[in-house]
Amino acid sequence: MASLTEFFNRQESENLKGISHKNNIIKRNIIAHMALNGECTLSELTKELHISVPTITKLVQELVSENIVTDLGKVETPGGRRPNVFGLASSAIYFAGVNIGRDEMSFLISDLQNNIVKEESCPDFELQDRPQCLEKICSKIEQFIESCGVDRSKILGMGVSISGRVNPDTGRSYRYFTSSEESLSQIIETRIGIRVLLENDTRARCYAEYTTSKSQNERDVLYLHLGRGLAIGIVMDGKLYYGKSGFAGEFGHIPFFDNEIICACGKKGCLETEVSGIAIEEKFRKLVSQGVNTILRDKYNANEPIRIDDIIEAAKRDDNLSIELIEEVGEKAGKAVAFLINTFNPEAVIVGGNLAEAGDYLMLPLKSATNKYSLNLVYKDTKFRLSKMGQSASAWGAAMLIRNQILGLA
Repeated sequence: MASLTEFFNRQESENLKGISHKNNIIKRNIIAHMALNGECTLSELTKELHISVPTITKLVQELVSENIVTDLGKVETPGGRRPNVFGLASSAIYFAGVNIGRDEMSFLISDLQNNIVKEESCPDFELQDRPQCLEKICSKIEQFIESCGVDRSKILGMGVSISGRVNPDTGRSYRYFTSSEESLSQIIETRIGIRVLLENDTRARCYAEYTTSKSQNERDVLYLHLGRGLAIGIVMDGKLYYGKSGFAGEFGHIPFFDNEIICACGKKGCLETEVSGIAIEEKFRKLVSQGVNTILRDKYNANEPIRIDDIIEAAKRDDNLSIELIEEVGEKAGKAVAFLINTFNPEAVIVGGNLAEAGDYLMLPLKSATNKYSLNLVYKDTKFRLSKMGQSASAWGAAMLIRNQILGLA
């Protein structure tokens, strides 16, 4: 067999014909089936893939010899011959995930079964729409790939997530690094030499949340990301929803308020202008400048930056101003979520992002307002839960998505 990279990245349009081409397709289907369903026997593969026993036996043995599939030995049965069970070898194939955040980059390597085997972060970073920043992004990715301890030839793809409007099909960001004729995914792919999928950070995190925490019956889920900005990820019938151009989920930019606050998108009154970490930070500074008391006054007087994480920590220490601002955002967010669940009728709403760290200070007013402004039957049908994932969620989701694309699971 050709190298793993050639094997999985080979396009159907290439001039591959005959038995060899057919067998390669069956092999990929075997790997995809095991990735989705776990360990299985040859008879189970034969039944699920509708391939003859001799062909399945031959191709599985080839995958075993190529160290992609592992023979796990005999499985116990009520009687008769005990069949061998086979599963994917976790160390055969890896995928990289990268999240390009506003003030931090995170990196990870995951195996065939979506387990994280290596992760790092780079806090010394600021996302700017400048060529120097793009150069730093590529350099940091290259450094991680070189030092991650995984054979580079086994890393078949890399998912890269970034904030703002992103079209995964074209590989373009419509907010950052737009001056080049090449798409952002092409630029990184050429530099690093690994196949790249570009994805929106909230959508990538939504997929990671859905994949790792969903119950068996959940098929329609909304992920509400309350960080310094505001966005949603949408899962419909078990799949991410993108919209025509890949821009679905820009919930923070609906005209929700009759105010004169200019949003980052250039319009006034967007939901994000009052329901976001940035909105809390700005209101906090304004109120402190007017003399409102807070345990963060010394930090303010010293002209040190006060971020949403500082305000959340102050709320946990019973700072009244911080608690009031977070609860106010929770109430406004809940009214907006009522609109969402009335529209989509999801099974679950997952709340993540920096503000999720505020716990009940955010969730109690959010759920109360959602209950008040939504249809009663819809609210009762919707579960609410806080994200339990860490900072690596977007990078992990991006790695899962490139894995699915390469294995044909998308």
